[in-house]
Amino acid sequence: MTTEATPLRIVVADDERMVRTALCSILNAEPDLEVVGEATTGAEALSVTRSLRPDIVLMDVRMPQVDGIRATEQILSAMDEPPRIIVVTTFENDSYVYDALRAGASGFLLKRAGADELIDAVRLVARSDSLLFPSAVRSLAAAYAGERATRAEADRLRARLSDREAEVLRLMAAGLSNAEIAERLFLGAATVKTYVAGVLAKLGVRDRTQAVVAAYETGFVSPS
Repeated sequence: MTTEATPLRIVVADDERMVRTALCSILNAEPDLEVVGEATTGAEALSVTRSLRPDIVLMDVRMPQVDGIRATEQILSAMDEPPRIIVVTTFENDSYVYDALRAGASGFLLKRAGADELIDAVRLVARSDSLLFPSAVRSLAAAYAGERATRAEADRLRARLSDREAEVLRLMAAGLSNAEIAERLFLGAATVKTYVAGVLAKLGVRDRTQAVVAAYETGFVSPS
């Protein structure tokens, strides 16, 4: 006898009702996805998320009262086991998006994205074995991270990692998935997963997006 896997539980936070309705309709049509709550402000997103404890939050980056950046920070600091957060935005090359990633968001999605792209993004972020839209993250890093980097910060980050972990982090920052890193380094998938977990632990971050942001922020990896 087989049992169906528990669907990923999702909260949708956006101040536009039509946007929320569209997102909920797309997600609820998938058997492995379930929207369990909605929010119209960042403050409400925090309350709903703490109450319902979803796996994923789709967070509009610009909302009244408390914006998506602040709401992301509050959710991640208020919960022992917070959900992964995908910020939803109108513009790709936006400092708000990069600030949201720095605040702890696991990825971002454009509001003009199609249904398939939305569904794939939610599943990928939940799985967390590759970076969501790596080329876009690199573009954001090139625009906003370089000015903050110093050589001393890069050296301090490097000192925390073994040679192999440093190599893995560089490949993560280049946008490679665990499977692609395994192929590049001639390692098993389980071994790469162990190295990635080691990188996250040593950098004190919760997912690969935050590790990649740290790599760019410190200058350990150059946006160019």
